[in-house]
Amino acid sequence: MNKYLAAFLFLFSLKVSAQVPALSSGEIFLNLKKLNVLGSVLYIAAHPDDENTLMLSYLSKDQLVRTGYLSLTRGDGGQNLIGSEQGYNIGVIRTQELLGARRIDGAQQFFSRAYDFGFSKTRDETLNFWDQDKVLGDVVWMIRKFQPDVIITRFPPDPRAGHGHHQTSAYLAEKGFSLAADPNAYPDQLKFVKTWQPKRLVWNTYTPGFTNKKPEEEKKPFISIEIGGYNPVLGKSYTEIAALSRSQHKSQGFGSSAARGERIDYFLHKAGDPAKTSLFDGVDISWKRIKNSTKVQALINESIKSFSVNNPSASINNLLKINAELNRLDSADMYVKAKKEEVKDLILQCAGLWFETNPNDFSGVAGDSVNIRISVIKRTDFPVKLASVAWTGANKDSLVNISLENNDFNAISKKVLLPENLKITQPYWLEKPISRGLFQIDKQQDIGFPENRPETFTRYNFEIGGQTFTVARPWIYKFTDPAEGEIYQPFEIRPPVTTTITEPVFIFPSAESKTVTVLVQAQRNGMEGIVKPELPEGWKSEPASQKFSIADKYHDQYFSFRITPPAINQEVVFRATATVNGKIYDKSLKTIAYRHIPTQTIFPSSEAKLARIDVKTTVKNIGYIAGAGDEVPTALRQMNCQVTMLNDAALAGDLSGYEAIVVGVRAYNTENRLSNYQEKLMEYVKNGGTMLVQYTIPNDQKVKQIGPFPITMGRDRVAEEDAEIRFLMPEHPLMNYPNKITQQDFQGWIQERGLYFAQDWDKTHYQTLFSSNDQDETPKEGSVLYASYGKGHFIYTGLSFFRELPAGVTGAYRLFANMISIGKK
Repeated sequence: MNKYLAAFLFLFSLKVSAQVPALSSGEIFLNLKKLNVLGSVLYIAAHPDDENTLMLSYLSKDQLVRTGYLSLTRGDGGQNLIGSEQGYNIGVIRTQELLGARRIDGAQQFFSRAYDFGFSKTRDETLNFWDQDKVLGDVVWMIRKFQPDVIITRFPPDPRAGHGHHQTSAYLAEKGFSLAADPNAYPDQLKFVKTWQPKRLVWNTYTPGFTNKKPEEEKKPFISIEIGGYNPVLGKSYTEIAALSRSQHKSQGFGSSAARGERIDYFLHKAGDPAKTSLFDGVDISWKRIKNSTKVQALINESIKSFSVNNPSASINNLLKINAELNRLDSADMYVKAKKEEVKDLILQCAGLWFETNPNDFSGVAGDSVNIRISVIKRTDFPVKLASVAWTGANKDSLVNISLENNDFNAISKKVLLPENLKITQPYWLEKPISRGLFQIDKQQDIGFPENRPETFTRYNFEIGGQTFTVARPWIYKFTDPAEGEIYQPFEIRPPVTTTITEPVFIFPSAESKTVTVLVQAQRNGMEGIVKPELPEGWKSEPASQKFSIADKYHDQYFSFRITPPAINQEVVFRATATVNGKIYDKSLKTIAYRHIPTQTIFPSSEAKLARIDVKTTVKNIGYIAGAGDEVPTALRQMNCQVTMLNDAALAGDLSGYEAIVVGVRAYNTENRLSNYQEKLMEYVKNGGTMLVQYTIPNDQKVKQIGPFPITMGRDRVAEEDAEIRFLMPEHPLMNYPNKITQQDFQGWIQERGLYFAQDWDKTHYQTLFSSNDQDETPKEGSVLYASYGKGHFIYTGLSFFRELPAGVTGAYRLFANMISIGKK
C-alpha cells in the first residue's frame, strides 16, 4: 500500500459512508442537540436481528447518546427466506441488513470474529466451537475502543436465553465488563486503546414472547424506562422508527408493523454501580466530563437556542467557533474526536454541500486506468471554497480553488491510474479460511468493523470561514434503472480474470465421467490464457486444459471438461485456474444482489467438491416445489435425475408422470398457492406417487394438514451435527433400497442433524425411522416420518438435507436417493 493511501485510510477509522444523504432541518437540529450529550451505550447480543431496535432508536434519537450494537456473529448460520445463500454468503447479506437497520435507528454497528455455526442449545457447546479467549478478547477490544458508560445485554447468560449463542453473548459481556479495565488482560490491545471501566452493565429483560413484563421474580434491583415516545422533530415515535429498522432483516422474514403508544422496558442490574432511576445514574453525560470545555458548552447552547429551521446556514458561524474551541482541547480524548467529526458533518450539512465521486464503471483492476467524475454543489449562500481534491492513485493534492456559488453544479473529470497494490474487494473477514469457528483476521485494528474500509476514495478539502475541513468519501458507481431510478453500487477492485465452477459439488455414482463446466470471465479487456482444472491424483480431465481469448471486459466463455473419477470411492476438492502471462489466478466471482442492500461481490477460491460414491437411484423424473430457497434441485440433478420446477401451470396439470414430487424447505410456510393444490397432491400420492416434504415451521402453515394423516409440526431439533443417530427400523425399505444405509452415512454432516421435527403424528399410519438427541436431552423421533397411502408413499423429514446436499455430504445423498426411490421398491 502506498504512503498516500495508507495515510488517508485513517480518515475512515471513525465513520465511513458511501452515500451521505442531505438532512432535513429537523434532523440537523437533532444532531445539533446531540453535540451537548457525551454519554455512550454499547448493546451486546449474538446475531443480526437480536438487537432491540426500539431501545437503540430511543438511546440514539431521544437520549442522544453514542449508541453501538456489538453482534458477536454475522448470522452465517441463519435461514434465508429470500434466496439460496447459506453460510458466510448469508452472513454477507445479514451484515448489510444490519447496516441498513443502523442507518435508520442511528446506532453504530460492530462485530467480533465469531462465525455463526448454527443453532446451539448450550453455552458450553458454543464455547467449545468458538475460541473463547479470542471472542472474549474481541468483546474487551470493543469495550476499550468504544468506551461505553453503560453496557446492555439482550439476553441472560443462562438457559433462559434459549440459543447457546445468546447465552454466550451475555456471559462474555459480563466477563468483558471487568476485564476491559484490567491492564493484564489482553495487554497487546493497549498499543492501540486504553483500559476502560463502564459504569454498569444491565440486562434488557423480557419474559417469553418478549412481552417485557416487570421482572418481579428477580430480587436484584431493576429500573424501568418508557421508550415508546414520540419525536416531533422527526415526526415519528421510536416504536415506528424501530419497526422500520427491524424490517431491514428481510432474509429472516422480520418485516414489522409499527406499534404506537406506551412501551416500558425493564433493565436488571448485573454488574457495576446499580442504577436507581436512569441508565446514566452517576454518569456525567455533559461537557463537564471534559476539562476546559466551558466555552464549548456555551457555544453549543447558543447554537441550539438560535437555530433557524428555515436557514440552517445561519448556525455555521457558531459551529465554526465550536470547532475552533474543540481544537484547543485534548485531541486524544475520545469525545473530543467524536464531537469534532459531528461538528464537521453539521457544518457541511448546514452549508448545503453535496459531493461524491463516480467512476464510469462499477469495477476496475489494480494497475488499470479508470475514469472518474468528481461532483460538488453547495445549496446555500454561505461562502465555501473547494480548495483541493485528491484521489486514490494521485501523488499529491490537485489544487482547484473553486469558490462555490449557490446551487452551481461543479464537475471535474479525471483519468486515474489505480495503484498496482490495491487488494481485490473481498470482505476482509473472508480473506482467509474460517478456522475453529472464527474468521481469521490478522490486524487487531480491523476487528469490529462491519465492512471493508474502502481503498478507492476522494479526499475533499473545503475552506469555510477561514478553517479547513477534510472529508474522504469512497468512490461509488451509479446508474439509472428504468423502473427503480437512480441506483448506487459500491466500486469494486477485481482480479484480471475469474474462473467460476458452475456447481459446488459433482457426484459420481459410478466410474463414468461427467462434464464439469468452468466460466471464465475477463475483468479487463484483452485477456488471453489457459484454463485448467487442477485435479488430485487419480482423477483425470479431458482435455487437460484449454486456451481462452476474451477481447472485452465482462465478457465470458464457458469451458467443458470431462472428468473421470478413480475406481474407488473418494471425496476430493479441485481448483479451476487461469494462467495469464505466467501468473495464476484462482478466484471465482459471486454477486449477491437484492433490492434492499447494496450489491455485494465476493471472490471465493475457485473450488468445487468431487465425490465418487456408491449412490443409486431408481427414479429419474422429479417434480420440485420450491420453498424459501435451497439448492436441493441441483443435488438431484447430480444424481442424474431430471428435475422440473412445478409452477402453478404444472401443478394444475397432470402430475402422474412424476416418479416423485419433492417439496422445498418451508414451502408450506411461504407458498400460499399450495392450499389450492394440497388435495390434488394427496390424490397424486394415493394413486401411486411418492411425495417428500422437507421441514415446515409450525407457525403460519398455509395448509393445516400437510400429509395424508395428521402431523403436528414442532420446534424440536438436533443441533449437534455429530449426534448419535439410532436406527429404529433397520429393515425398512428406506434404509435398504436402493442403498444400504449405515452409520457411515451420518458422518461428516455439517451444522446440525435437523430442525423442526414433527412433534406429534398419527402413530397408526406413520412410521419413524430414526431417534436422535443432543447431549443431555431426551430422544427425538420426529426427524423422518413415513406413511403408505393408497398405492403411494408420503415422507416428512426435518433432516437438514438443504445444508448437507450442497455441502457434498455423501451419506445425505444416499439417504435422499432412497427416499425419492421408495415408490420403485
